[in-house]
Formats: sequence, structure tokens, C-alpha cells
Amino acid sequence: MLKSFLPLSLFACSAALCSAAQLSSDAKSAIPRDVQQIISVDYRAMQNSSAAMELKDRVLPPELKRLERALKTSGLKVDDDADVLTFAAFRENAASQGSHIIGVAQGQFHTREIMANFAKNKVKPTTLRNNSIYPMGSNGMSVAFLNQTTMVFGDHTSLQAALDARDGVAPNFLQNSDMANEMLSVEQRAVWSLLDQKGTQTMMRSVLGDASQLADYDTVRTRMKSSRYTMDFQNGVKFDMAVVMSDTMTAATCATLLKGVSLLKKTQGNPLEKSALDQTTIDSSAGTLTVSYSSSDSQFASLLTSPLFQSVVR
Repeated sequence: MLKSFLPLSLFACSAALCSAAQLSSDAKSAIPRDVQQIISVDYRAMQNSSAAMELKDRVLPPELKRLERALKTSGLKVDDDADVLTFAAFRENAASQGSHIIGVAQGQFHTREIMANFAKNKVKPTTLRNNSIYPMGSNGMSVAFLNQTTMVFGDHTSLQAALDARDGVAPNFLQNSDMANEMLSVEQRAVWSLLDQKGTQTMMRSVLGDASQLADYDTVRTRMKSSRYTMDFQNGVKFDMAVVMSDTMTAATCATLLKGVSLLKKTQGNPLEKSALDQTTIDSSAGTLTVSYSSSDSQFASLLTSPLFQSVVR
């Protein structure tokens, strides 16, 4: 499931930045506590960005295309009414290996018209406590309105887990102090993503490639705590990633490994890819590995078709 979310991080980050993509308290409470990754994007800005839509077509994984398609074909007019669209991958519990996906849309929804349309089409809801759950066509997806500004959607299992979390039947994201604290550093950005410890370990193994096969990598891996992404398209392209480690030495070691990977990629890449790597800064400070990339809009557009980009989103 994480593989599906890594390319989405890149897709979401392609939106032009406007207002911050902050989650409301209702939205946060509908995300189960054992969350693996959260991606939040200013949906209105995404719709107005040709670069965002081009990148989305290239990398959006099937699981999320299915969710988005269900939302758009449900008659809910999300393209017109949604301001913030958030996806969360979560585990059933801390020990679970499998994960589920829930979507949360925030905006000014015309709920009275939506309910009238459901009634007209004889769409009947099922009830879970005080929640009405409506099917979204024949795709197996359902939606529930938490209030006039927040809806949650997904398959039956995911949606029930979200409503259990929101109603206090199960722990929710607000009780995950580590991830909630990480959110404070990114939620003012229009586009942001958070990964938990297991998600970070998987992501870093993918990023490091063959370097992750080194004998001491498993020791380093256990000291990775979380990670976060943000991106800014206001003046060219600016991407920032931070991986929080348990200590300064581990962060420095990972920075060294990643610099080695970058040098190797440079020897194998074409001039465009070499230029992109030259514009990438890898460092560590106070126990945090940092990666920053910046370029012009045209350089980034060209990079989308490169083998290097395809290897990143594979």
C-alpha cells in the first residue's frame, strides 16, 4: 500500500500553492490512530494547475484513481465544492501488516441538494450509530457526511474504521501524539505529507536502493522515527523532505549514504538528470536528515519523462 502512496506524494506536491491545506478537527478525528501516511493537498489549486494534472496522470496509483473516480462520479460535485482533499493509509492496529485507505474531502458542500439527489435516485443509506452511509454508485465505495464541510469516503471496511475513530469507538489520529506533533510543522503548507516509522523505513529502503543492503542498514533503519514532505511551486519548484532520526549520528550516516547514491545516479544519468541531482541538497542537522530540491518549472516538466523520475515513482 505504501508503494501506492509514495508516487502520490509527488503528484500531490505538484499543485500550485495557495491557502494552507489544513485539516479540521473533524477530519483529524476521522483518521484512525495507527496511520501510516497522510497526504493533504489544496484540491482547488490542483485543479487549476496543468503541471499537477500532467503529473497525476503519470503517477497516480490504481487504488487512488479508483477512490477519486468514485468521488467524481457520485454526483457530489467535488470538483466545484472541495477545497482540501486528504488521503490516509492506516493499519487496523499497531501490529497489523495490512493497511486501508480513507479519503477526506473538506469544502462547502451543498448537502441539502446532495440528499435530495440521493432521494430522487432512491439511494438508501445504511446506519452506523448516528451516521448515514451512502453508496457511491456500483464501485463498492461509500460516503458519510460528518457535517456540511467534511465528508469521508472509501470502501466499507475503511469507512467504518474512520467513523469508529471519529465517534470514539476506536482511537483516532488526535491520540497519535508523534504524528500529530509532526503535523504542526507542515500543516500551514498547501501540500504536505507525513509518514510514520514503518512507512519511513520502507520509503528510505526504496530511496537508498542497493545501499540499503549494507550490513549495518538494519541498525540504522530501527532509528528512523518519521518523515515529512512539503513542496512549493510559487517560484519554480521547491521540494523539501525531512526524516527524523533518533540521534545525530544516524542522521549523518544516512545523509552520507544518500549522497553516495546521488553520486552514483549522476554517473548513470543523462544531462537533465545530472542537473536535477546538482540542484538537490542532502544534509543533516540535530538528528534530522534533510533533502531539498529546486528548479525552474520548465526543468521540472522535462524531468517528468526521464528514466530517473520513472525510477523514483516505480
